[in-house]
Amino acid sequence: MDKSPTTEELKLSETKAKGKLSLLRHKLSQKAKAEPRFRFYALYDRIYRKDVLWAAWEKVRANGGKGGVDGVSIEAIEKAAGGAAQWVGTLHQELRSKTYKPKAVRRVYIDKPDGRKRPLGIPTVGDRVVQTACLLILEPIFEADFEDCSYGFRPNRNAHQALEEIRGYLQAGYQAVYDADLRSYFDTIDHERLMACVRMRVADRSVLKLISMWLKAPVLDWERGGGGGGEMVQRSRKGTPQGGVISPLLSNLYLHWFDKVFHRVTGPAHWANAWLVRYADDFVVLARYQGERLTGWIESKLENWMGLEINRDKTRVIDLKQPAVKLDFLGYTFRYDRDLKGRSQSYLNVTISKKALKRERQRLREKISQESSFVPLPELIEELNGHLQGWANYFSYGYPRQGFRQINAYVRERLTRHMRRRSQRPFRPAKGVSYYEHFHRMGLVYL
Repeated sequence: MDKSPTTEELKLSETKAKGKLSLLRHKLSQKAKAEPRFRFYALYDRIYRKDVLWAAWEKVRANGGKGGVDGVSIEAIEKAAGGAAQWVGTLHQELRSKTYKPKAVRRVYIDKPDGRKRPLGIPTVGDRVVQTACLLILEPIFEADFEDCSYGFRPNRNAHQALEEIRGYLQAGYQAVYDADLRSYFDTIDHERLMACVRMRVADRSVLKLISMWLKAPVLDWERGGGGGGEMVQRSRKGTPQGGVISPLLSNLYLHWFDKVFHRVTGPAHWANAWLVRYADDFVVLARYQGERLTGWIESKLENWMGLEINRDKTRVIDLKQPAVKLDFLGYTFRYDRDLKGRSQSYLNVTISKKALKRERQRLREKISQESSFVPLPELIEELNGHLQGWANYFSYGYPRQGFRQINAYVRERLTRHMRRRSQRPFRPAKGVSYYEHFHRMGLVYL
């Protein structure tokens, strides 16, 4: 009679699997670092390894999210006969037999700060798992090549590190800044050039085919379809969908070659003594002086060599030594202000940008709206607390106190209106209790 494994045995097995995957990623990284020109030719069988696919499933499950065009959700997979283990096993067999084919990407739209909409492509859960497995194998290889100036969507790197790097260069006197904006970057990446970047390190044809299939997968756009059905759109020879698990790595890989030539002996890191700081497709070039040679080099490499488009309306060259000039980057504003203690020198102020504060007020307006009148106040405050704490964690860098006070006041104002709207008679706290104290007693977090 077969004996089912105990909980302890299952945990031990999972720990061993994680250890094997960690060791595999370490070996790939070490090989890539030791041989910068080596092209990996046997990666596909590692992607469909059961431990790799299971680790990928765990990551997708932890991230949550809706299902794709097939309507299969994470919850449905777990509740089906055999559960996630059987489902991952089926995916393993499809990849092993090379019968796996990605499904169409479901397109949704999210609002941008300027009123426009940003398209996001949501792959199916199955495609997200395979892309994550591919990411687990390819990431340590390309991470060995990436330059230190890149901070976006990379392990053990974050926006605060990029901001600290910019702050250091500004304080060292590199206050002439080329503030770049790429128009629709994710939609304009050329597939042939991108695949050439991948082939610099990957020779495995099965892996190259996987990536190519994801790039060419059609898009089901519900907003463009009429009569209750979506419109199937064939993707052009450009673009990698925002929302795909593999897309951040691919987009970083494409711009990595801009980082690479920037730091070569023939690049402006040497002849212009310039510094590049990049977070995904947002980047700045800092120097003591921004001349035509430097700006021309940047624009020529991006547009002529890489086939990208610079948004001239938003790209600008600024000199922070000039009065009232500021740099906005990743939701923060860098600006030299007069010393608060009356001393003659100015200091570098790093604060939450006006655009970021405006976006946050809009989000709070949506959360504390007429539609939320039927939500019990303790539940609403609990939801607000989670949102505010996450927002404050990101904007804790620099000098955020003034911005935090504005948001605190705005939340109190919106909640006061909310309670008056809910009450048949005008609401007032108990005698001698301020609105500040009343909401504090109810558990509202103040930043």
